[in-house]
Amino acid sequence: MTRLTITLADRTHRALKEAAARQGRSMAAIIEESLEMRGIRPLESAREIVASARERSALDADAAMALAVNETRLHRKGR
Repeated sequence: MTRLTITLADRTHRALKEAAARQGRSMAAIIEESLEMRGIRPLESAREIVASARERSALDADAAMALAVNETRLHRKGR
């Protein structure tokens, strides 16, 4: 596992620490979950999504990629 140092506003750090305590989770777990919810995932995940879309449809590679990009954009906008 890689370590990362970030700078947070004091109030954000307090809120994160309190949320972790309430949920019985680590601050790192909450941050990692938040990043994943924002669509921050390894490139392999994007490739897996495209491969899955292609398997379930009759789309060629270009059409599958266009669909995956559009779906990703919609997901990131919360739709």
